[in-house]
Amino acid sequence: MIKQKKVLTLNKENLLKVLKNSKRPVSLKELEKVLQISKSERRAIRALIKDMLKEGAVIMLKSGMYGIPHEMNLQSGTLWCTRSGNGFLISEKEGEKDIFIPSGSIKNAFHGDKVIARIEHTVRGRKEGKVIKVIERKTKNITGYAKQLKNIWYVVSEDGKVPHHFIIENPAYKQIAEGSLVASQILKYPEDGKDPTCKIVKVFKGLNDVKSITQFVAFKYNLPQRFKKAVETEIKEVRLSDEADHDRIDLRVLKHVTIDGEFAKDFDDAVFIEKTKDGYELYVSIADVSHYVLPGTALDTEAYERGTSTYFPGTVIPMLPKILSNIMCSLNPDEERLAMTAKMTFSKDGTLTRTSLYKSLIKSAMRLTYTKVEKALIHKDKKTRNDLKAVITELELMKELAEILAEKRSRRGSLDFDLPEPEVILDIEGGVKGIIRSERLFAHRIIEEFMIAANEAVAQYLFKNKIPAIYRIHEHPDREKLIDFERLLQNLPVDHKKVDGTTGYLQSLLKSVSGSQYEFLINKTLLKSMKQAKYSASNKGHFGLASDCYLHFTSPIRRYPDLVCHRALKLALANYAKGDKGGLFPEQELDRMAIHLSERERVAMEAERELEDRIKVFFMKDKLGEVYEGIVSHITSFGFFVELLDFFVEGLVLLSELHDDYYIFQEDKFRLMGRRTKKTYRIGDKVKVKVALADVEQNRLHFSLVKDSRSRTTRS
Repeated sequence: MIKQKKVLTLNKENLLKVLKNSKRPVSLKELEKVLQISKSERRAIRALIKDMLKEGAVIMLKSGMYGIPHEMNLQSGTLWCTRSGNGFLISEKEGEKDIFIPSGSIKNAFHGDKVIARIEHTVRGRKEGKVIKVIERKTKNITGYAKQLKNIWYVVSEDGKVPHHFIIENPAYKQIAEGSLVASQILKYPEDGKDPTCKIVKVFKGLNDVKSITQFVAFKYNLPQRFKKAVETEIKEVRLSDEADHDRIDLRVLKHVTIDGEFAKDFDDAVFIEKTKDGYELYVSIADVSHYVLPGTALDTEAYERGTSTYFPGTVIPMLPKILSNIMCSLNPDEERLAMTAKMTFSKDGTLTRTSLYKSLIKSAMRLTYTKVEKALIHKDKKTRNDLKAVITELELMKELAEILAEKRSRRGSLDFDLPEPEVILDIEGGVKGIIRSERLFAHRIIEEFMIAANEAVAQYLFKNKIPAIYRIHEHPDREKLIDFERLLQNLPVDHKKVDGTTGYLQSLLKSVSGSQYEFLINKTLLKSMKQAKYSASNKGHFGLASDCYLHFTSPIRRYPDLVCHRALKLALANYAKGDKGGLFPEQELDRMAIHLSERERVAMEAERELEDRIKVFFMKDKLGEVYEGIVSHITSFGFFVELLDFFVEGLVLLSELHDDYYIFQEDKFRLMGRRTKKTYRIGDKVKVKVALADVEQNRLHFSLVKDSRSRTTRS
């Protein structure tokens, strides 16, 4: 029997403490006895255990006993699958490496599910596991093809990440035909040996325009199409504040400006700057979303479930209803708005000497765009400068301070990846006019530097005052990934030293290849070697920014973690005024929120990436047979990828299409080499290709090499 000297309060932390002290699995009766649970508390302890099972904090054995997964060589996390059918368990604990799950060990789990896996063995430092239990289903919809076998209709997933066939329970839906592309809702999962089932909710005639492709991706990732009725009802009662709170600082006299993209509609950050005798005073004022979105409301619950806004070409699936994101909370020009302001005092060399944080009332003086600011500050366009004469002095000061902050951040080792983003240009009817590399302007850098500074300042304030918050963390890259990156450098004609994994070294490397033909490739490959940034209740620092303390404060309209930060900050300021200290959430609750919000961010990113990929394929559909020049961007055992120079588009040249020789994949040298001719194709080579296949439904873009395509022959 477990020995316990005193009665513990009934909560998750103490339940875990009892389980850890037991040194073995424990029955429910033992837990109740140790915690001296009364009859009235039995329902409460069962509810707590149910939550902990769902979270993966504990596991129930076949015997009905409860244990801690880590003590039984088990680990919980999110299953992330690849097209090959294999998967990886992404751990929720900082510092834990991903666990490889072979396709045969995934069992009945789906891509995105929360699972518990047993560590089977370790191969060359990489853990390999087997899924033993699904603790939470995340996949709700299946997109794929309707098939018929005798009288049975079923859906086959279109991307191979879910290998099961789902029997359709409403096969008469709109007279579906064999091979139809459909979106379906899962009714039953493949448990207890039973076949999974689904019902068709939409039949696609084809992915023939941006609208249908967007709908398809939204269904696939179970992205909400509309807000719940309770939210719609609640939002009608929300009113725009027409007067300042008694404790707000009135900043309406300051000439705040917003600087955003041409088509932005939600403005959640505005900036103002003043020159001082010793340096600068920068005001970063952020829309006070927390004034309107209150904890416990239907609006707040749905915002948390969504976690983030998802941005698609020409449209957005917002975290908040448009009346909030585009009107009440948006810092529109010449309109009074509630804000949270970070006033930062910098010395002439960019050192932050003082931070003041407070609730404020502002009025944006002007809505600016990146291109307009660039014209005024960098190109010195006289007409544009005249148009902006009311704020041109402040803009020049912003340029000064941004340059100082950028240089200071560079000296501390912050990594600045120069990776252009694809920009989809739509025509007036919603068709795709082109896909170009978005230009990174200095005007972008101004806002980036100011937002990073504000995020750090708020993070440091909360951390210093021990106020629980959700931090933005970025862990050090795995040594194995850096070794692979070093192997790439060894096969490129670039000067480099042995990769030591410090931000200072990596930053100097990126600078050394700036402007070279390998700049994009090295930036892209190094970025892939990095771990993904995520949210955490513990401050672990941000490797990429070389920051000891960082969180998200500047975008509460589109990110829920920022909204949590605002609430924590408001509470801290109110308590500080009363001489109290304390947080809005217990750390355990923040841990759970951080895991959920990191997951929602991953889903949104994956959806945005897939839509972008499919639109690229759609764009190339009418270009079959056309010849383009491109650069080999990636080598695999089945071929190589080529990125076109004319468009920001990447396609695959299959190994089976290289008919002049048998080619060997030399993984360690990042190349394919012909056995007979010794002809090679490797990363960075320029080649000419012809568009051979553009299948939007299969999300495949294939090229074939043009005969006079350039390549390199090795010396052997």
